Amino acid sequence: MTADEIRGTAQGTAPTPLSVLDLVTVGAGHTATDALRTSVELSRLAEKRGFHRYWVAEHHSMPGVASSSPAVILAHLAAHTSRIRLGSGGVMLPNHAPLVIAEQFGTLEAMAPGRVDLGLGRAPGTDGATAAALRRTDHLNEGADDFPQQLAELVRFLDDDFPDGHPYRRIHAVPGPVQATSPGGVQSPHRPPVWLLGSSGFSARLAAALGLPFAFAHHFSAQNTIPALDIYRESFQPSALLDEPYALIGVSALATDDEKEARRQVMAGALNMIRLRTGRPGLVPTPEEAEAYEFSPMEREFIGSWNSNIIHGTADEVRSGLDDLQKRTGADELMLTSHAHDGALRVRSYELIADAYGLPTAA
Repeated sequence: MTADEIRGTAQGTAPTPLSVLDLVTVGAGHTATDALRTSVELSRLAEKRGFHRYWVAEHHSMPGVASSSPAVILAHLAAHTSRIRLGSGGVMLPNHAPLVIAEQFGTLEAMAPGRVDLGLGRAPGTDGATAAALRRTDHLNEGADDFPQQLAELVRFLDDDFPDGHPYRRIHAVPGPVQATSPGGVQSPHRPPVWLLGSSGFSARLAAALGLPFAFAHHFSAQNTIPALDIYRESFQPSALLDEPYALIGVSALATDDEKEARRQVMAGALNMIRLRTGRPGLVPTPEEAEAYEFSPMEREFIGSWNSNIIHGTADEVRSGLDDLQKRTGADELMLTSHAHDGALRVRSYELIADAYGLPTAA
């Protein structure tokens, strides 16, 4: 595991490396199978066009988001790609035993050596009741105590270096380093690099203290982006992995051939978010349904705020918006997530953005 597995290289005229965040969204009239087929198509396009990495986010109990099992989806994408980095954006650590995550991502690393990222978050990726069902407990603690301890335990399993006397000293995550110490054993030199994800200052401080790369959720916490990045950069402590901070930001971006279509898709996405925020999650509605919907004044106020952070329009408009955002934040990498009712429009969006930046077209 080296810094080269973290840092990407900007392609074409892009200001930074560009990457993809996939929520495997399911639109009304479509199935999860359709959404996963779109993910395969999109991962192949991203690899072909020089996007640096492709991450899948963990969410639960949301009909319009089919990414409840990132490790399973990433294994499927690994079978359909050969070069692009694959990872979680992220796995919600409190939902899982650290040993299970170490085993899953050790398996992914064995499937796709040298191109797996392990992004971790401390939120549940769902509502409290669903989180309780996932964890089989009503004690939900995403505070300063549990998460750093869980993270330390996970890293110990990944590195197989619990100290003598520790109750887990003789427990090993397999696939993993223990295989190299077995008679005749040979182990991969790679280990999935750990990233911390966040939407506030907590994970920014922790990533800085540990010298880890940091991914900030600008796409749903834009007001906290610059403060969190400032905390991360000012507090960063060099580590064996990184000698200086490296931060990417998640950005909602949708490019279409027709500017009007971009606005229609964004409004459908806003309606979907309103339903989610009011306890009525469902499939991503069609633009026609959003056009017919009578938004209340409060809902229109929410839409104005929500849509102001989505860079959308023609390819040139999206490119200009991304350039401006990168200049304002100084992000080392832009990870783009697109939300549209139809999977083909999502794929087309990334194709248009790649063209706008002159990204490579070689197979």
